[in-house]
Formats: sequence, structure tokens, C-alpha cells
Amino acid sequence: MFHKKNQMSNHKKTKHMKENEIKQLFKQFEAIACEHEGVECWSARELQRLLKYSKWENFSKVVEKAKESCKNANIGVLEHFPDVRKVFQVGNGAEMIVDDILLTRYACYLIAQNGDSRKPEIAFAQTYFAVQTRRAEIIEQRFLEYDRLKQREILSETEKQLSGILYERGINDKGFAIIRSKGDQALFKLSTQKLKRKMGVPENRSLADFLPTVSISAKRLAADLTAENVQTKNLHGQRPIEKEHIENNLGVRKIVLERGVIPENLPPAEDVKKVERRLKGEQKKLNGLSATKKKTKKR
Repeated sequence: MFHKKNQMSNHKKTKHMKENEIKQLFKQFEAIACEHEGVECWSARELQRLLKYSKWENFSKVVEKAKESCKNANIGVLEHFPDVRKVFQVGNGAEMIVDDILLTRYACYLIAQNGDSRKPEIAFAQTYFAVQTRRAEIIEQRFLEYDRLKQREILSETEKQLSGILYERGINDKGFAIIRSKGDQALFKLSTQKLKRKMGVPENRSLADFLPTVSISAKRLAADLTAENVQTKNLHGQRPIEKEHIENNLGVRKIVLERGVIPENLPPAEDVKKVERRLKGEQKKLNGLSATKKKTKKR
């Protein structure tokens, strides 16, 4: 409740600022943004100036509070507040090196939240970086969803190829289903049906449609290995191929466990078909907005 009230108060302060002041601040915040190793960031020294802190000593206290907030959230402080050195020109060609901090978007957001909210610049920064941080989170989430969709498509294609290879070696659809289930048993230490019940997957739906990306990738790797080895070893018949697929899944499971992931304990992911519909809907809206903008420009 306090956080919501604080946000409303900051929104009012920002709203009362003159429109040209807001535009100017927006340009200034955008102008001092830089990129370091592919990450958008801001110089603490430059942010100090924009937020109207006359002394570095005072601003550094706010930065320390922000670092503490970051630490309390169990987020790596050094990832968001790396120390750097900054070179200033002081006249007559002389240079002065001072300590500085590169701030990620999240670090700037924490600084704004810990700053003097009576300053209109702080109120603006709180809104600016909250929106920017949320936008980044949304973009990141969309990338993850697209990646999961892509991995699911690749798994389907891999299993189709494997099914074709096995068909040529005397394995029908029923036999392929048994082999795939044996593979799931080896990878997850649960049968396909038990894992579906554990994850709440509808009986008439594929398990893979509800698996997280790492599990989809694990299944795909095991299927790729089986397809390759069946041909390389020239395997025929149910038993030898079934044994090969089980061994490949056990091998993949070992790798996943070594990386600290227990596949059967991962929570179910959102229905991949719902994700696909949502992403298609969002793309359709974006295409519509783009078309509208083009028409407006032509007018």
C-alpha cells in the first residue's frame, strides 16, 4: 500500500512538471545512456548531475542505499554497480581521473527509489526508470517465450525425423510411442503418464507442450543422439533401439543433474499453444499499429 501511495505521489509530482521540462529531462536521461559490453548503462557521475546532487559525497550515500536494496533482493550488486574510473578534462589539456560507477537500468531505478523524492528530477527518474525497467522485463520475457516456441518446434521436427528413421528399421507408431516413453522414464525418472499427472497436463495433450525450455532441449538432444546412433550403429528392431534411446536420455540427464537441475522437479510452463496465440495476437496488433502510422505519415 505504501509503495502504491508513493508511486501515485511521484506521478502527481511528475504531472505537475511543465511539459517542456519533462521532454528536456527525457532527452537528457536518454543522452547520457551508454553501452558497456552490450548492456545499457549510465555513469553515476553524470546521473548525479541530472538528479541535482551538488556533492558526490551526498549522492554516493544514495548509491550505497541502492546497493543495499539490491543486496536485500538477492541480486548481484557488482553486476549492476561495477566500479570504473572516469577521466575529466580540467583545462589546459590536463586530465583528472575520478572514481565512477556504471549503473544498469535496474541500479538507476533503485537509486531513484532511494533518492530525495522532493526533487522533481528524482520524481521523474522514479517514473522513467520504472517504465524502462518494466519495458526491458517484457522484452526479455518475449524473447524467452519465442525461444521456447522455437525449441518446441525443433523437438517436433526431430521426433518426426526419428520416427521416420525407426519406421525404416521395423518400428511402427506404437513401438515409437513405447520407445519415447522409455526415454522419458530415463530422463525424468517418471513415466510419461506419471509426469503428466504431476505437472497437471491434460490427458489428450503432449507432455512437451507444458515442459520448460530446458526440458524440451534435453528431450531434443536425446532424440538427436538416438537418430544419429541408430544409423551409425545400424540398429534394427525394438529392443536395441529402445536400449539406445534409454542410454541417450540417461546421458542427457547426467549432464543436466551436474548443472544443478533436476528435470522432474521443474515446474510446468505455460501451455505452448496459449503462448503461441498470445504472441501472434501481439504481433498482429504491432503490424496494425505500424500500418496506421504509415497511413498517418502519408497524409
